Order: sequence, then C-alpha cells, then structure tokens
Amino acid sequence: MTSIAESLIRAESILAANGVAEPRREAVSLLMLATKRDRTFLYAHPESALSSDELDNYDSLLQRRAAREPFQYISGVQEFYGLEFEVTPDVLIPRPETEMVVERAIEILSPRADKRFCEVGIGSGCIAVSILRHVAGSSAVGLDVSDEVLRIARRNSEKHGVAEKLSLVKSDVFSALVDAKFEMIVSNPPYVPVRDMDGLQAEVRSFEPRAALTDGLDGLSIIRRIVTDAPRVLSPGGVLLMEIGFNQSEKVVEMFNVSRWRGPKLFPDLQGIPRLLFSELI
Repeated sequence: MTSIAESLIRAESILAANGVAEPRREAVSLLMLATKRDRTFLYAHPESALSSDELDNYDSLLQRRAAREPFQYISGVQEFYGLEFEVTPDVLIPRPETEMVVERAIEILSPRADKRFCEVGIGSGCIAVSILRHVAGSSAVGLDVSDEVLRIARRNSEKHGVAEKLSLVKSDVFSALVDAKFEMIVSNPPYVPVRDMDGLQAEVRSFEPRAALTDGLDGLSIIRRIVTDAPRVLSPGGVLLMEIGFNQSEKVVEMFNVSRWRGPKLFPDLQGIPRLLFSELI
C-alpha cells in the first residue's frame, strides 16, 4: 500500500520535473481533490494508506497537472472576491488583479441612485456577480459572444443568488443592445497582443480561451471599440471601468475624446503597473 507521504513525494517530483511552480503545494492540493480530505488530515496522517481508487484518481489528476493544465480547470472552481466561481476551459480564470475592477465599481455605484451596469465580455461572471452581491439595488446586463460562456455566467449568478438581477445577452461588444443606458460599464477585455502569446505561461497559453486573452492583433482593438461605442450606452456622468495590459496605458488614454470624457485616470496594481482605467462621460 502507498502512504500519503509516499504519494506526495512522488507527485512533487513529477510536477517539479514538468516545470510546475510550487510543486509541493500543488501535490497536496491535488491529493485533497483525489481523496476528498482536507489539508489538515493529510499532514496529520502521513502514514495513512491510500485506497486503489484514491491512487488511480490521484494519478489521473497528477497527469493533467503535469501536462500544465491549470489547477482551476482540474478542480472546476476558483475563488474571487471571497466567492467561489465555476470555471471551465471556456472562460478565463479569475485573477486577483481583476478584483480592482470590482472594488472600484462597488465604491462608485453604491452611493448612486441608478445602479444599473453592463459588463462587456462577462466570462465566468466573477466581476458582475461580485458587484451585484455587494451593491444593494444594483442590476446588470452581461455581454459575451459565446453561448457556453453565457451558460457558465448564468450558473454562477444562480449559485450566488443574483440571477434575477443579471440579464445575459449574446453580443459582440455592444452590437446587440438597442436603447440601453447604464450608469457604468465594466470590462476585462482581451488585451494581450498576439505577438506576446508565445511568451505566456504554458497554463495560460495552452489552456485558457484564446479569445478571452487576445484580439489576435495588437491587444487594443476591443478596447478601442469599447471606448468608441460606450457613449451610446452610458448615461451622462456614467463611468467606464476597464482592466488594461502592461505598457498599454498611454495608447489607451489617447483613445478618449476629451470633449466627451472626463479623465481618464489610471490606477496601478500591486506591481505598480497601470492596470485599471477609469473615465466619466461628460
């Protein structure tokens, strides 16, 4: 029989050999999934033997992670802003820096009388659902071009009790919206330049949805469409909040017509990179 300790040593070695960062932590997390045991149990009972089913399950999960499939797709969930979201290879894995969008949106929307907002490229729904959970009286429209993405966002909205406050629309940016007006637009658009895709981590490059990462061009085309078309769907005084990529801030700021927009302002992430763009429609 193989013990927990022996299994972890073997798994850590395999993961390290395949370039997985923090192989010990990942080995433990995968064993938790395979055995349905918590971390405390695994550390407290290193001599405990694994059943054949547990070993088979662990080996299957280990092979997937060694192939650099993201742990979040293996587990099917990712935490974001204190909530657990379903994630599949159809949606981008929520990242900590994107919580900046949620924090600022809550701050801006909460005191306003009109709390209706729109998310462009809703993905898992993590941004919209988090805002809806924290802003009383808010409602939202989520846009995406993929039916499957919209289904995942719907499931996450149901899971967190905000489905009745979220309308989901299949739309390429704002193309499907007619006579819609919002107090805010939020978005984490595909902003990675296609030339930079090969330099991304294997987990990102090979497994996350390409359409959610890059526009296939310079990373600015979707951002430009959002900035150009937002005045059609924003109320006067309405706000655009958007995550942008490394080295894009100057080019994005140049997209804003100063006769239509107040700002824009840029807010850095924890690495000091201008990450969040804020602008208000005049």
